[in-house]
Amino acid sequence: MKLLFATGPSINTRLLVAIIASVALLITEHRSHRLDALRATLSVAVDPIKYLVDLPTVVFEQAADSVSSYSTLKKENTRLREEQFIDKTRLLKFDSLEKENIRLRALLENSFKLGEQLLIAELLSINTAPYENIVVVNKGTRFGVHPQQPVLDANGVVGQVFRALPFSSEIMLITDPNHAIPVQVNRNGLLTIAVGSGQLNRLNLPFLPNNADIRPGDLLITSGLGGTFPSGYPVAVVDDFTPITNKPFVNITATPKAMLDRNRELLIVWSDSSPVSLGTTHEKAPVANPNGQPAGSELGRQEPERARTGTRPR
Repeated sequence: MKLLFATGPSINTRLLVAIIASVALLITEHRSHRLDALRATLSVAVDPIKYLVDLPTVVFEQAADSVSSYSTLKKENTRLREEQFIDKTRLLKFDSLEKENIRLRALLENSFKLGEQLLIAELLSINTAPYENIVVVNKGTRFGVHPQQPVLDANGVVGQVFRALPFSSEIMLITDPNHAIPVQVNRNGLLTIAVGSGQLNRLNLPFLPNNADIRPGDLLITSGLGGTFPSGYPVAVVDDFTPITNKPFVNITATPKAMLDRNRELLIVWSDSSPVSLGTTHEKAPVANPNGQPAGSELGRQEPERARTGTRPR
């Protein structure tokens, strides 16, 4: 039978024994290597406990570093993609500027226009109505978007803003049957209008006479007439066609340069139509009319209604 009140060494005696044992172990370890085997054996049992105690802290630090690195890389990747997207779009003008160098030199004697401002918008939905090519993006009036703004992608002109809402906008593609865009042949400057066909891979050129200087493979660019679309952006490439001698107009089609059926991101463009004087700094820049043409320009007064608006009424 166990005693209810068992007696044993006092706490002071236990402390003294522990101190003597510790001093003896320290002296033995300092003077010889007899305890190395015992230390190695004990570490096998102690190290897992030590790692287990440190595990939550290590896991938390690694998780925090991973999340921080992922967030940083994601933001950097998004920024670089946007910069590449904008830079690639701006490079689209170079081909047309090379062909129009002589005319631009004459224009630069008086004034030049500031570059466009761009806003990246993501695609939200596509209108599936027959013969309507309209998409919805996630930028609206709270970002300053307004109707008739041109919309581009990394390859060329996509369309223009058809309806601007606070949190989204509807984009009418250039292939919509109700859309028309003033264009010119990049090779020789021939002006015409490209009309949507209702198909994402085709534009119609119904207003060219049979003897027009246009060839398969010609690049069509925006002419800038009407002020809706900035000049110099690629629109389409002329398809193969056969001239018909007994008809005044030839049936010509073109393939859009923009990837209208594959875009996830689009560029909404703001054009600054205020010309800047090339003279001294105190000279006043000439006033531009709403169409982006200098005051007194015959071209701004005589342009056709369709070229002025960029679209045909529904």
